[in-house]
Amino acid sequence: MYDDNRKKRVTGIKTFTGAVYKCKAVILCTGTYLRARCLCGETITYTGPNGLQAANHLTESLEKMGIELRRFKTGTPARMDGRSIDYSKMEEQFGDEKIVPFSFSTNPESVHKEQVSCWLTYTNEKTHEIIRANLDRSPIYAGIIEGTGPRYCPSIEDKVVKFSEKERHQVFIEPEGLHTNEMYISGMSSSLPEDVQLAMYRTVPGLENCKIVKNAYAIEYDCINARQLYPTLEFKSVQGLFSGGQFNGSSGYEEAAAQGLIAGINAAMSILGKEPLLLDRSESYIGVLIDDLVTKDNREPYRMMTSRAEYRLLLRQDNADLRLRKKGYKVGLISEEEYQNLLKKEQMIKEEIERLKTTFVGANQEIQDFLISKGSSPLKTAASLAELMCRPELSYELLSEIDGKRVILPENVTEQVQIEIKYEGYIARQLRQVEQYRKMEKKLIPADINYDEVPSLRLEARQKLKMFLPVSIGQASRISGVSPADVSVLLVYLEHFNRKERGRIR
Repeated sequence: MYDDNRKKRVTGIKTFTGAVYKCKAVILCTGTYLRARCLCGETITYTGPNGLQAANHLTESLEKMGIELRRFKTGTPARMDGRSIDYSKMEEQFGDEKIVPFSFSTNPESVHKEQVSCWLTYTNEKTHEIIRANLDRSPIYAGIIEGTGPRYCPSIEDKVVKFSEKERHQVFIEPEGLHTNEMYISGMSSSLPEDVQLAMYRTVPGLENCKIVKNAYAIEYDCINARQLYPTLEFKSVQGLFSGGQFNGSSGYEEAAAQGLIAGINAAMSILGKEPLLLDRSESYIGVLIDDLVTKDNREPYRMMTSRAEYRLLLRQDNADLRLRKKGYKVGLISEEEYQNLLKKEQMIKEEIERLKTTFVGANQEIQDFLISKGSSPLKTAASLAELMCRPELSYELLSEIDGKRVILPENVTEQVQIEIKYEGYIARQLRQVEQYRKMEKKLIPADINYDEVPSLRLEARQKLKMFLPVSIGQASRISGVSPADVSVLLVYLEHFNRKERGRIR
């Protein structure tokens, strides 16, 4: 259906059987099920993962709407019966001693459970010989697979071919769950035939007598070119149609979950007539992930890595609540009690930092003896506790011996106090960079701008800007093919445009 501006908008879903579900917003999160096919050697099964039915008709519907689709592939390793594995030939990999929950709402004491070990082993030259001898039976190298695979989690065939100088590759044996004997053979995803898989796995120390419960396989699926989305994950061409997960061309469970969360929030906000939730690159990895997806022309499954984030010094797991909980409260996902706890935590951090900066100790014998006992240089003049804490060998806890005014604070508060004081210079420098970045993000580009009317803009930049339709100068500057000179031209044009608009309104 079309709105008053002749833009398509969602009015509902019609299933293949003819049932109609009326709604104002739809979120597409098809994962790897869209026109999926699983490949194991010469065997091709037209199904989704784990034998679940593929979505075979949605692609045609999306193409009729003018949505650009791509073909990607991913893979998974075999699952094995843990009782057939000899762990004595492997290196035990223990879980974390101190378990940190994913959510700041979770009481850390409630997740202190006995950990289940993983195990480390390695492939060897015999493994590689079997793989090389059977490459002609691999769908990847036989030319059967059409889709582009992920760069950062290649199949074992790819590893052996592309890193031929490597004598071995790591293999992690991971339990599938607490109540199953199935083990996940991480690092050895494959699409080789069943007989080759068994021979290959049995060359690995500890897997000589392994029993495969589920074969490894590659899976091909349809996904979109995510440049068709706004940063809200709503399609530019269809109002009310949102998209999340691997369907957006990403790879990995965490990446998929993050997009599903944002797409869900913004679908709800659009129905409620409220402002969307937009996370930028300076405040979250989700912001980096989405900005990369909608701004860059990704030709392979996208994987989030810390190196992609320019402001990663600020994007730490320990301060996620301080960065994002106020936004969560604004969209209704954080309770009033949790919000008040956040404000209280912020206040405690601020007050303790201020106290440490204004509490001084002199160069008396007691202080000198303390510093020498901790391997630190003696003082020549008085210094604040904050200045002492900046020394690598000293910490918030160690300074408690000479801090007579300290009060007991929660661990999550003292952790932030120590980080902010110790790395104050680095953090301040990054915050200045963020300020410059946000100035560019605030320079919005009108939705109805005609790039053909922008003088002196290079042809490639003009084409890319018309293709991506960036919402801000900042986003435009990150598009491949748009140079700093093009950004300057665009800034000058927007200044003239805005001046003209202001004059017209008067």
